[in-house]
Amino acid sequence: MPPSMRDAVIRDLAPTGVVRAAINTANPVLARKGPDGLPQGVSVDIAQELGRSLGCPVQLIAYETAGRVFDALDRREWDLAFLAVEPARATRVIFSSPYVVIEGTYLVRSAAAFTRVADLDRTGTRIAVALNAAYDLYLSRHLEHAEIVRTPTPDAALEMFATEGLEAAAGVRQALDAFAAQRPGFRVLPDPFMTIRQALATPQGREVGGQYLNDFIENLKTSGSLRAVLDRNGQAGVPIAGP
Repeated sequence: MPPSMRDAVIRDLAPTGVVRAAINTANPVLARKGPDGLPQGVSVDIAQELGRSLGCPVQLIAYETAGRVFDALDRREWDLAFLAVEPARATRVIFSSPYVVIEGTYLVRSAAAFTRVADLDRTGTRIAVALNAAYDLYLSRHLEHAEIVRTPTPDAALEMFATEGLEAAAGVRQALDAFAAQRPGFRVLPDPFMTIRQALATPQGREVGGQYLNDFIENLKTSGSLRAVLDRNGQAGVPIAGP
């Protein structure tokens, strides 16, 4: 990359000299808090690789939900974020092409009559979701009869569902599978209500940086580096998005 182009990319992605990367620790596929309380996982490894590609240090900024990541955009707290591609967000950020595909589905009680996601959209059904998560935004547009009950975090949604008698909780399949494995009496529906495309994002107006993120992600996918990142973080079963 010519020096003039590199300088333009750095002005967009590291205007303070540091890539400030927002990490959503609520998505277990992509990130989590380690024993020391610091974020670790796929998102962290990708952010560090981006920093190396630019020759810039990386500052990791952890958030408990994707909604809080997006809220921090108004405060200009980050230059790079790991977010699901969502129409409601696309007016505020530039998305790269997606790098992985994750399913959003429902956790229900083992004895419930629900067998597929379409069974949930009926009057009297209450579905717990994390406020402003990608699946909250999606369900808000698509559910016609069921009631959405919002909580501050994904963990809070699961607990509300389990303890307060709601009919379902919506979430990322891997998180729901983990909850059902640890708590008897619950199961995850086999079909998804949405496919969540995860991408890198930078604030609108940073077009040069946005194009760099797109090229960076496509190179990670085609080189095999992304597959290696997923595998070493225990996500061998997560599919990589197409080119």
